[in-house]
Amino acid sequence: MAADIHPPMMTDVISNPLMHSMQQFWDSWNITHTDLNNVLNTWLVMIILIVVSLAVKSKLEMIPKGLQNFWEVIVSTLEDIVVQTMGEHGRPYFPLIASLALFILGCNLIGILPWMQSATNNLNTTLALALVSFVTTHYVGIREHGTHYVKHFMGPVPWLIPLMLPIELIGHFSRIISLAFRLFGNIMGEDLAIIILTLLLPYLVPLPMMVLQVFTSFIQTLVFIMLTMMYISGSLEEAH
Repeated sequence: MAADIHPPMMTDVISNPLMHSMQQFWDSWNITHTDLNNVLNTWLVMIILIVVSLAVKSKLEMIPKGLQNFWEVIVSTLEDIVVQTMGEHGRPYFPLIASLALFILGCNLIGILPWMQSATNNLNTTLALALVSFVTTHYVGIREHGTHYVKHFMGPVPWLIPLMLPIELIGHFSRIISLAFRLFGNIMGEDLAIIILTLLLPYLVPLPMMVLQVFTSFIQTLVFIMLTMMYISGSLEEAH
């Protein structure tokens, strides 16, 4: 296998011994050092979110302050977004949407830290997130409508079925590609731009790009969850 050249990462402390001790196993599955670091970065984001959640839950107060107040603002904002986008029938899907939002944002922003990389600059991560959105959408549709859910793919009149069915199937499966590549492309582009600017003109010049990365990280998170909510809302509607 060709050498996997990558910048030094904090996760190398774990990934290097794992890579060297199980090299044959990783090679058999075409798993590179970068892939392993990416998985460790996603786990790190999950651990941070879980630890923070447990810390806030263990010290809940009637009058919020400090960390609880901060997270209540975030949760209430996400809840408002879900209700405004999907209506009241979207509340059952709030835990999923909020989890996606916090995880994606964490994966986007972790790359700003020294010796870390954005987990969403790897297509494997964004593809997995896109599949979660895709599978959830159609699971909700089937649960809500049963076998009648197929009418969403048939068009308004029977004689249009041969035309509408392939168009609808292509459109639905293309959502996976759209969600995965949009998030991956934007985050990867920003990370590469920051790396190049840091190498060419270190210190002050990359700072504006980092500020832009924070802004874009929020935008890309919002785009992903908004599309997911729209897809789920569409699956809840009656086919015409």
